[in-house]
Amino acid sequence: MAFNSLKLCTLQRLAQNVCYTTITKRPMAYKSSISLETLYPNSSLKLSTPSFVADPNEKFSGYVPINKLDITYSASSGPGGQNVNKVHTKVDLRFKLSDADWIHSDIRKKMMELHRTKLTKEGYLIIRSDTTRSQQLNLAECMQKLRRLIRDAEVTNRPPSPETEEKIRQRHLKAARMRLAEKREASIKRAMRQPPTVVDL
Repeated sequence: MAFNSLKLCTLQRLAQNVCYTTITKRPMAYKSSISLETLYPNSSLKLSTPSFVADPNEKFSGYVPINKLDITYSASSGPGGQNVNKVHTKVDLRFKLSDADWIHSDIRKKMMELHRTKLTKEGYLIIRSDTTRSQQLNLAECMQKLRRLIRDAEVTNRPPSPETEEKIRQRHLKAARMRLAEKREASIKRAMRQPPTVVDL
C-alpha cells in the first residue's frame, strides 16, 4: 500500500514537471506591436555603453571623461526638510586644469587666463551645484557648467572687418556730438535761470 502511494506521488510530480516545461517552452502566441522585438528586429536588445572616439579635427566634442574628475557630495544648505540632513545632494566637481590632458592645449591655456582667479593654490578648478534636491540633477548641472566654460574658451575673437571698424567710429563720433549738444543745452538752461545783471551808469 505504501509502495503504491509512493508511486502515485512520483507520477504526480512527473506530470507537474512535464506540464511546467511545456508551458514555459511554449512560444507566446501574442506579441504587442510596440514590443522591443517588433520595434528593433535586428537588435540584440542588450544594453551596452558605446565606445567614444574623438574627432581629431575638433578641439572639443562635448565629451567629458567623468573618471578623470574628482566628484564629492555633501549636504546642501537652505530649506528642504529632513531630506537635507539625510541625503548629500550638493555636488563639488574639481580637476587640476594644468593636468587635464582631455582638454585641448589651446583651450586649456585660454581657460587658465580667463579663470585664474577661480583656481585654487594647487591649480584646481572647482564647480559647485546645489540648485536642486537631486544629486544626479546637480551633477548634470556641474557637467553643463564645465562644458560651457570649455565652449567659451574655445571661441576665438576674430579681428573686426574695416566696415565694422568704420561703423564703430561713426557711432563714437555721433555719441560725442550728442554729448556736447546736451551739455550746451544744459548750459543755456542754467544761464536762463540766472537773474538779469544790472549795470550802473
